[in-house]
Amino acid sequence: MGKNLYTDFQIKELEKNPNVLSASDRTISYSREFKVKAIEEYKEGKTPVQIFIDHGFDLVLIGRKQPQKCLHRWRKTYDRYGKEGLLVERRGKGSTGRPSSKSLSAEEKLRKAEARIRFLEAENDFLKKLKELERQAKKKRF
Repeated sequence: MGKNLYTDFQIKELEKNPNVLSASDRTISYSREFKVKAIEEYKEGKTPVQIFIDHGFDLVLIGRKQPQKCLHRWRKTYDRYGKEGLLVERRGKGSTGRPSSKSLSAEEKLRKAEARIRFLEAENDFLKKLKELERQAKKKRF
């Protein structure tokens, strides 16, 4: 997150750029295609600043360090997940994340619930024993 706070006018100017999906007072969301192009151009030897200038960004508006920060972040993603990592959203609603419980069969749901019950019963037994030990320790002190 940068320290830039964009005005309504600046947000509208940013959103005119075809490489910007959306902009708010604090953030700029870049198109997936732009991210991939930027990584490819970077690998060809262009600097982050030159890439952003070539794609119509005003560095005075977005900040001089913004291209380096973005390319650094995108390169890490690219190195870790490949090109697909920049094209697929891994956060929020687009995320595949933890599997939904809706896809479980009735038997699987029952097994999962029984396991949870066993865990909670064991936890309760442990807490009961702990309270009893604390009670005994207090008796010995007095």
